[in-house]
Amino acid sequence: MATSHSLSSSVVVLMVPYLAQSHLDQSLQLSHVVSSCDIPVHYVSSTFHISQVTSRALNSRHQSTKIHFHGFEIPALHSQTRTTDPESKTKNAQEQIRRAEASTHLREPVTALLRSLSAKARRLVVVYDVLMSSVVQDVVSLPNAECYSFYRVSVFLGLDLSRKINIPIEDIPSMESCFPAFMRDFIASQQKFSVSDLESGSIHNSCRAIEGSSIELLANDQNKLNRKIWAVWPLHQTTTDSKELRDQDKCLLEWLDEQEPKSVLYISFGSLTTLSDEQIKEIALGLEQSGVKFIWVLRDGDKLDDLVNGKAGRSSSQVPDGFEERMRGMGMVVRTWVPQVKILEHPSTGGFMSHCGWNSCMESIAMGVPIATWPMQSDQPFNALLITRVLRVGVAVMEWEQRDELVTSSMINGAVRKIMASEEGDEIRKRVVEIAEAVKRSVEDGGDCRLEWDSFIAHITR
Repeated sequence: MATSHSLSSSVVVLMVPYLAQSHLDQSLQLSHVVSSCDIPVHYVSSTFHISQVTSRALNSRHQSTKIHFHGFEIPALHSQTRTTDPESKTKNAQEQIRRAEASTHLREPVTALLRSLSAKARRLVVVYDVLMSSVVQDVVSLPNAECYSFYRVSVFLGLDLSRKINIPIEDIPSMESCFPAFMRDFIASQQKFSVSDLESGSIHNSCRAIEGSSIELLANDQNKLNRKIWAVWPLHQTTTDSKELRDQDKCLLEWLDEQEPKSVLYISFGSLTTLSDEQIKEIALGLEQSGVKFIWVLRDGDKLDDLVNGKAGRSSSQVPDGFEERMRGMGMVVRTWVPQVKILEHPSTGGFMSHCGWNSCMESIAMGVPIATWPMQSDQPFNALLITRVLRVGVAVMEWEQRDELVTSSMINGAVRKIMASEEGDEIRKRVVEIAEAVKRSVEDGGDCRLEWDSFIAHITR
């Protein structure tokens, strides 16, 4: 990242994220880095999504005041009846539909803001999530605008995997198995609204320390089209983590302080996953059988109607009777949002059982924590493949072809023991620590991440 100094205030950046927690988080972190270079940043979303992302962000309130937030009201889609995609095996297909439909209602207010900002700036830089192409489609009418697509998924996912990696094609997940039909149609519809004529390049939520070979392949492809790419992660290490911790978060970290190094398994399945009671019981039994200490974040997946009504993050899920009492001192079940990076970077954390959301994968790798992969949907099966078969920094709790089956306590116990207490787990930990050290070097002066940021900031302020 370029050191903070006064740059031309006539360059203005508009950030347009998709309406999902991980997309919102990454766009906010990207906004903090850009604004730290004295470049005005405007961040747009629905009113309640802005409230959600700022309340959960690790950055301080003072930092957030440098960013201009624009919250727009959207129709109460949560009050309308929606039919779940019949092809989907995931537990939140209806929520995917709601978010996709809700995002399309932002086009009109975003267009008005685009025109207002364009009239006051020498250059308007629009950084938009690829799932928000229809929302920013009117930018083509502005004479002083240029666009940069922001990809928050792995670069690995976008490659032609059958040709680029040494993995049998039958082991590569199909798009049909990962994305419900509605989301495949929605993604295809967004591609029709390409603003490629104005696009100067793409920003990727990745880094060369983790995805170096994939990034090089993509860069070679994009160079042929005269487009630049920037791999700008880790964003969380280029911004100041200074938000005051809540009391329950302090209790978590104090409990970790009392544990042996690398002895605690952290378990979280992201902001959208809701587990069945039967599956929760199997996880509890597997953890108890393993004898491994743990922090288990057990939340219901976020729902739009809960966000609107201020009830997001509440959990109705219950562990088996007596489980928490039996596990007292061995583990903690948490039912609220937690500071994930703080937990992963703690010396006592030795493993992460994860849904393999891309943010979670990279945060875990950056902290040198091996992953027990349990993909649920979307890009997660590809990320799990990258973790276990390419980088070899994790083990599988379940394989993707088992996605419709109950994951049993014995499967969970086996994966936990393998990653936390086996020679194979020790070798995996050595590999992930080596990558973590390379990630840390990347944010130092002259490191890959810093150079990427210097290049991007220099480009948009040229």
